[in-house]
Amino acid sequence: MPSYSGVWTLTAQYQAKGADNWTGPPPTTVEYLVVAGAAGGGGAGSSDSGSGGGGAGGFRTASGFAVSPGSAITVTVGGGGAGGGQGTKGTNGSDSVFDSITSTGGGGGGSVGTGPGANGGSGGGASASTSRGLGNTPSTSPSQGSNGGTGSTSSTRYGGGGGGGASAVGANGSGSGGGNGGAGTASSITGSSVTYAGGGGGGSYDGGTAGTGGAGGGGAGSSTNTTGTNGTANLGGGGGGTAGKASGGSAVSGGNGGSGIVVIRYADTFTAASATTGSPTVTVSGGYRIYQWTSSGSITF
Repeated sequence: MPSYSGVWTLTAQYQAKGADNWTGPPPTTVEYLVVAGAAGGGGAGSSDSGSGGGGAGGFRTASGFAVSPGSAITVTVGGGGAGGGQGTKGTNGSDSVFDSITSTGGGGGGSVGTGPGANGGSGGGASASTSRGLGNTPSTSPSQGSNGGTGSTSSTRYGGGGGGGASAVGANGSGSGGGNGGAGTASSITGSSVTYAGGGGGGSYDGGTAGTGGAGGGGAGSSTNTTGTNGTANLGGGGGGTAGKASGGSAVSGGNGGSGIVVIRYADTFTAASATTGSPTVTVSGGYRIYQWTSSGSITF
């Protein structure tokens, strides 16, 4: 009869040392979540029209990604883009990277005077105007998000389109207000369910109904002559669009996009990383070693 003493000894050593102190082999594959920085919402002018919400940061996740022990792996966490000023689109978010995996920053929301939002991980919503009722198509491959919404052309007062989210397009603006931001996508890679990459809500005319931010950190649009709401940091949520002012008041900016995040995990039967930079949060829970970066760095197994 074959002996299993070697297997028993290995298991006993693991149990005795505990998962936190185990010095077994390094992992050869990991699961990842890479969320890019989101875009800012478009700025408004003095016309009675709203701007588009910012697109969410690109969202990518998968398991079984091969890693090589002994080599430092680059981690880049993308920052959120600034909200647009008078007559300018929101700024696109910055890319987030884990090794060869790149998530693209969200596309800026369109401003009154500039029309459609920009391409990105998710597209920015279009501004409102009779000649600019345009949606937006993300230009990323593989797909990392959704289109931004169309600006309204149905009234003498117009709402901007919502920014696209990871799982849903931004809603179209209407004659009564801005479109809602597209919803993001939930992930449980950290050990609890968190929704990331919601689009920013579109702005409305002054006093109208602004779009809400999409689930996953999207900022709400503005319905008065105030700045759109910022997207949530480290969720990759788009900034909200802002409201135009019919009486010629001062133009205001769209909300800023939220920064991204990079998370990896692997079974805790494998050893901890030999080195990290960027001060990731490290936890051992639910049978996994989990590394979360909110600033750029690296990891070596």
